[in-house]
Amino acid sequence: MDIKVAKFGGSSVADANQFRKVRDIVLADESRRYIVPSAPGKRYGGDYKITDLLYLCHAHVQHSVPFDQMFDMIRDRYLGIVDELNLTIELEPYLEEIKEKIAKGASVDYTASRGEYLNGLILANLLDYTFIDPKDMILFDEFGALDAEKTKELVEKCLMEHKCAVIPGFYGAMANGDIKTFSRGGSDITGSIVAQAVGAKVYENWTDVSGFLMADPRIVENPKQIEKITYQELRELSYMGATVLHEEAVFPVREAGIPINVRNTNEPDNRGTMIIRDKESIHSDTITGIAGRKDFTVIAIQKNRMNADISFVRRILSILEVNSVPVEHLPSGIDNISIVIDDAYLDNKLNKIVKEIREQCKPDSIEVYPNMALIATVGHGMVYTRGVAAKLFASLAEDNINIRMIDQGSSEINIIVGVETNDFEKAVQAIYDGFVE
Repeated sequence: MDIKVAKFGGSSVADANQFRKVRDIVLADESRRYIVPSAPGKRYGGDYKITDLLYLCHAHVQHSVPFDQMFDMIRDRYLGIVDELNLTIELEPYLEEIKEKIAKGASVDYTASRGEYLNGLILANLLDYTFIDPKDMILFDEFGALDAEKTKELVEKCLMEHKCAVIPGFYGAMANGDIKTFSRGGSDITGSIVAQAVGAKVYENWTDVSGFLMADPRIVENPKQIEKITYQELRELSYMGATVLHEEAVFPVREAGIPINVRNTNEPDNRGTMIIRDKESIHSDTITGIAGRKDFTVIAIQKNRMNADISFVRRILSILEVNSVPVEHLPSGIDNISIVIDDAYLDNKLNKIVKEIREQCKPDSIEVYPNMALIATVGHGMVYTRGVAAKLFASLAEDNINIRMIDQGSSEINIIVGVETNDFEKAVQAIYDGFVE
């Protein structure tokens, strides 16, 4: 039988009603055999995520402050879910054990991981699936990095013995048995690891959105949903701020050639977005998506016969390296080069960097352009379509938006334009309108 691994995010398992939706989704397809839950997320605005409450419990203990009231909120949340679902599981002993360990100074990783652990117990009881603790098969090395090879071997061996199982996300264990968590959002990684190990047909990532949209819905009203996107396109859009998946979650399944299906727990009939291998790309549309970020600074440097000065660019990059400032883009011409820098890394270093470039590189001119925004227009279909750049620039010109920078990578699936920060939203809308009828 084809195997599907289904991961459900925090909003999908936030309360009893959401658990019922998860149960119906899982039992509707018998190939959904391995299920990875997150900890309960927010039920409404102003609510707390369970993981955040657990972090607060740990912080209280570290500062010798009572955490009983905080833990009671966690207890009530879980017991309420169990009660509403009429489950047989006795959760009190687990809760008491967890509280006792936190009180005795359990690690922050152990404490934070208990949200997924308890949700896994509940979901396994609801589905009548086997519960498997990931600490027994997801291993980290002595430096705290995932031991991918040993983990894959253990997951394969363990899951072969169970037709259907629930595996909590977000954590594993060190060689000595100590609980170790991934970074926040790490349940995506657990699901990906499991999907790779069992050779899943597809890795379903269930959340509260129906996949990826072609543009930010806060800027473009009702943007079209992306039906298919390649890993490479996803990487380009994610870099520019379009995030749905934990970035590290992509690599295990990408390596195994397993597609990811991002779907909406609240709209299970919506097919969502399928993330596929680059070589499987079939594009009926010219572009796949538009994404961007604000708050960049551009340092424009001009020097006559720059191309003849072999060490010119190296000296500029060395200055940035010494100041611990990474470069985002380096569009250039025969006698000029522009350095695009994320403002988050400048930290009052701009004047120092400009001074050092003047002293060490002796440019003919150097200008600084703050308040820049970058917008990426991404799509494999761009390679096979004439006039894409012309349509892009014409769309911006029609809305009187001045393009301050243009950069296109050698892959030809991405055109990045720089505009004034004040024109950012207007520019995204203009590009979208130019390509989407």
